[in-house]
Formats: sequence, structure tokens, C-alpha cells
Amino acid sequence: MHHSTVRARLFSRRLPRHTVIAIRGELDIATTAALRTRILTILADTTTPVIIDLSAVSFCDASGLALLVGTQRRARLHGLAVTFAAPRPNVAKLLRITGLDHAFVVRPTLADAQLGHVRTDHRAAA
Repeated sequence: MHHSTVRARLFSRRLPRHTVIAIRGELDIATTAALRTRILTILADTTTPVIIDLSAVSFCDASGLALLVGTQRRARLHGLAVTFAAPRPNVAKLLRITGLDHAFVVRPTLADAQLGHVRTDHRAAA
């Protein structure tokens, strides 16, 4: 079986109300170090809530979970809310069995995650 050398990619886009970080591919020991560096750079450079789009993550192991935990911890240090959006069934199951679904804010779709931030903004303004 042939694996391409790039097994994970990260795309970020800044929207008016939040920053979306989309991860594609495999979250494992081979990919997390490079992804962590890019994510920390994005977190240091934004002031809006962050949505981590997991819809294109095909595989996640313990090092991938550690990356997600570390991302949330670092975001909190910057005063940023983090929502994890649209994990595939295998990743959602991993979050469930490790209990991280209770530690994280997880939404079934990217649209739900975006709406959640808007509602929070309105509540804060009320």
C-alpha cells in the first residue's frame, strides 16, 4: 500500500466572527508535530473564536488526541474559545470512549459550530 509523503494538511481561514482551522488526513505520530507548529502560530495570531474542522480527518491516534487537547489548552491561554466540528464516526467514537467529548465542545457540522459562536456572541451582548 502506497502512502503519499503528505499524510495530513491544514488549511485556515479567517472569517468575520471566527477562525476556521481545517485538518485533512491522518492525525498520528508522523503528522502531529508539524500540524502543532502551524496551529500554535494561527492561535497566536487570532483574536476570534476558533473552529477546528475535523470533517476530513480520516484517522486519529493518541498523538492526534494529544494535539487536540494541546490546541484547546493553548487557545484558552490566549483567551480563545475552541469548537471541534464534524468529526467522522471513527473520530467521534474515539472522543466518546476517551471522555474528551465532555472536555471539548463538539458540534456535528461546521454550520452548527458557526451558529454556536454567533449565539454565544449574542448572549454575551445581552
